[in-house]
Amino acid sequence: MGRLRAYTGKTLEVILLVAITFVFVFPFLWMFLTAFKTQPEVYQFPPGILPESWQFANFAQAWSSGPFLTYLLNSIIVAVGILLLQLLTGVPAAYAFARYQFRGRNLLFGLTLVALMIPPQVIFLPIYVQLSGWNLVNTLWALILPSGASAFGIFLLRQSFMQVPDEVIEAARLDNASEWKIIWRVLVPMAKPVLITFGLFSFIYHWNDYFWPLIMTNDDLVRTLPIGIGRLKATEGGSAWNVIMAGNMMLVLPILAIFLIAQRHIIKAFLYQSK
Repeated sequence: MGRLRAYTGKTLEVILLVAITFVFVFPFLWMFLTAFKTQPEVYQFPPGILPESWQFANFAQAWSSGPFLTYLLNSIIVAVGILLLQLLTGVPAAYAFARYQFRGRNLLFGLTLVALMIPPQVIFLPIYVQLSGWNLVNTLWALILPSGASAFGIFLLRQSFMQVPDEVIEAARLDNASEWKIIWRVLVPMAKPVLITFGLFSFIYHWNDYFWPLIMTNDDLVRTLPIGIGRLKATEGGSAWNVIMAGNMMLVLPILAIFLIAQRHIIKAFLYQSK
């Protein structure tokens, strides 16, 4: 009887996991298959699963509908630039919160956590006015600078640095290592899985960001890929869903590739944080 219950519980667990996986994977699978269909196949009822003939020309049509190379380069510059700034500001801040005792530390860290609860739509107006005063609107700097510090990154790295034994820090100081060397040569290598996980989350968020580039840019020379994909619907008349899905595939594929490469480090990061 006990074996039957264990077998039944295991079977239900597998069924639940398969169902959850299907819910998450199906939209991506549908987008992928639609990107290779002809327009009549998209509106066919009942809908077919596989394309009758794989239309690779949809990707060429989506790419040629606008300056997509410019959009792509801008997205890379913005996402990588934001990530570098967040690491340069977040790593020292996390080290200070984790390893230093100073007046107001808990208050400042609490204010940092409050920043996690404020959506960008609430504060975009004063930031826009400030950047406009600096003549940075409609530039890549307007997309990079407002996100140059990450409250989530500071929180995540602080928790990681706090798990490093004090003996490691003291040994480095006995070797006359400066605070900067302790940060970048001792703590950062030890927190590599957490850094990679945060870097992936940051890159994905800003790669897919639509709101901020929409309000900060009005020129194709500084627009990013999500804006270009959003304009595909207007460019293609709003009905060429096969071309629109091909554009979405161009947006999603780099993220999927990066995730597949970094997934091992993500698992390590969660195991490290759970210790």
